[in-house]
Amino acid sequence: MIDEPYYVLTVLGVLGTGLTAGVFCAFSAFVMRGLAALPPAQGAAAMRAVNAAAVRPPFMLVFLGSTLLCAVLTVVTLVRWPREGAVELLVGGALFLAGSFGVTALANVPRNDALARPEPGSPEAATYWPVYVRGWTRWNHVRTVASAGAALAYVLAVTG
Repeated sequence: MIDEPYYVLTVLGVLGTGLTAGVFCAFSAFVMRGLAALPPAQGAAAMRAVNAAAVRPPFMLVFLGSTLLCAVLTVVTLVRWPREGAVELLVGGALFLAGSFGVTALANVPRNDALARPEPGSPEAATYWPVYVRGWTRWNHVRTVASAGAALAYVLAVTG
């Protein structure tokens, strides 16, 4: 069994990565499909509003808090190696840090920034919107799977 403070951190990791996976899954499963069905100016405007709302405390606390927690769990696991659940903890940390936080920073946020540049309703905005939806959603699938995989790895660490 993982030591008590370490156990609590891992359970919090399950919760945070699982909540993040759920948010990303909702976007992959239906939010982006709904936005893509709108005319480009309306879809882009709605997504801009979503992007603005996402950087508020409720989501940022879960997402950045989970990122920090995964980093701490990974460092502690490396320092305490080899201990029970170490492999699962390292896998969970790597999945979330690279596949969720890393993909967000390197793939999704740059697309959000590019979506914010053209004037709403402009021809370049209308041209970019379908490109944005395809690319953003593809990388969001990666974030969904990575976050869910991290949650599963943490569950295996605390139950194994």
